Amino acid sequence: MSDPIEPSTSSSSTKDPALLIHPRREPFEHGLLPIPKLIFTDPTQTLIPLKQKLIEQSSSHRVNSAAISEVLQISIDHARLVLDTLASVLPSESDPLLKSKPDVVDEVGADVNDLVLFLYIQSYKKLLPRTHKDSAAVADVWPSTSAFDGYLSALSPLQLVRSNSRRFVPSQADEEAHQLSYLQKHLANIVSLLAEPVEGEGEESLVLTMEKFEHLGFLFYFGDKGSEGYHLGQYAPFFANSDPDMPAVPVPAAQVHDWVLQNIVSSLENISERISPKENGPPSSSDQDVPMADACTSTNKGSINVRGPSFIEGISKSSLIKQASDLKGSSVKVLNCHDSVIYILAPLRYATVYGCSDATIVLGAVGKAVRIEHCERVHVITAAKRICIANCRECMFFLGVNQRPLIVGDNHKLQVAPYNTFYGQLEEHMNEVGIDATVNRWNEPLALGVVDPHDSLSHPAGVSDAQAESGSHLDPEQFTNFLIPNWYGGESEGSTKDNPFPLPDIYVASQHRNQNNLGEVKQLLREAPLEENKKRELSTALHVYFKDWLYASGNIRQLYCLQGE
Repeated sequence: MSDPIEPSTSSSSTKDPALLIHPRREPFEHGLLPIPKLIFTDPTQTLIPLKQKLIEQSSSHRVNSAAISEVLQISIDHARLVLDTLASVLPSESDPLLKSKPDVVDEVGADVNDLVLFLYIQSYKKLLPRTHKDSAAVADVWPSTSAFDGYLSALSPLQLVRSNSRRFVPSQADEEAHQLSYLQKHLANIVSLLAEPVEGEGEESLVLTMEKFEHLGFLFYFGDKGSEGYHLGQYAPFFANSDPDMPAVPVPAAQVHDWVLQNIVSSLENISERISPKENGPPSSSDQDVPMADACTSTNKGSINVRGPSFIEGISKSSLIKQASDLKGSSVKVLNCHDSVIYILAPLRYATVYGCSDATIVLGAVGKAVRIEHCERVHVITAAKRICIANCRECMFFLGVNQRPLIVGDNHKLQVAPYNTFYGQLEEHMNEVGIDATVNRWNEPLALGVVDPHDSLSHPAGVSDAQAESGSHLDPEQFTNFLIPNWYGGESEGSTKDNPFPLPDIYVASQHRNQNNLGEVKQLLREAPLEENKKRELSTALHVYFKDWLYASGNIRQLYCLQGE
């Protein structure tokens, strides 16, 4: 272990970013489940006895979905969802749960300490968007009628998105401060969940072993490299002089609490100092709205934050491609993009699509989790370990997913279909992030509640019992392959030459029928007993109709973009 680095006592404005503590965003963004039985009004008092029951289920302190189901009194489907969701937000790639094939996940199980921290943060409430300055501007964006009129107070997807434009949604700094404040408030309880009493000294003498301390890395990290940054143990002063051949001496829980708390306070001060000048003066370039694009968008479009995700934001009436070399880090957020086609052909850990409409979005290979939220009339094509769809309308999802798609919130007219595209490096990217092409559960969506208990909105009693509208299967006759253009000419780089996910027989049969029908039409046109001038008229008419379709569908922009590259 490297030498510990003590928290700086100098002004936080001059503090090295590598010395600041940060919340891990992934558990808060991809790890919250709207399952009422997982949300405890008094997490500590409830979870301490539950933790003991979980430990009693296994001598290895790892529990499977059957044990989780029994102890938490939830269905086996929900217990497996807990296990899979926890796996998707764990910080350590070395955890056995992450190395397991889907069919042996239950044999490996989850570490009880990670599980209780995961369960604790289910009490987290997301930061509310700021109120829109002109509520009338969004009043008629979407009809107010809903299947839950009179019950749900939440806005429709586009109303919510338009009222939450970049100037009104919480900034990355605001969200980080909100998460840190939550952890600050609950830190004593969180530490006590990991602590254990000294033998013979009673409950008052709680200590943390080095192994238990490292589990705090589920919630915190140091440095400026995102959650791929440095582990707490590299910065903690507690175990620095431990003999590597001897067990480290446990540390009083109070000492751990005070050290982490001091670092949280320092980070909150640093965030406050960064935000204050922006509120009193012109925003810095990194915080300004990304302008809406009116023409073809270059591959450099979008903002990049080394410590956080890459942002693709505010794209309108354009086509955009991003490859691995265009992205810093392994997470992407696509925000408020409209009437566009966006290709992100890269291996990713996490991806979020929020507030988009009338767009097609291709996400390459996402090894941890995808979240699609508040979108309307969007087509999403992705190969991913798992996907969560929340509060979307009239969207279609072409999926190659290893876990059941999770559908939550107020959704309407969703359709799901098997994966329908490929690009040259797809299989290489899938192997890199651990996606298995032989397992595709696109047709097994799991719908949870309409109301998200993690938002800060108030909802009338009884609405939380309503189940989200699930997604219907796309009619095989409507299924088509999606072609990703080759921007570079010649042979596409990489070895993938076809869709790596096998199609269900009914979709294969439909494709064959459509291909045969197309062949017959072509043959009829070729053999039509028409004079040459009539054939030219027919050909001209077909070209006119095709051109009309290109303009009506918006695909003409892609052709212009391809010509401009």
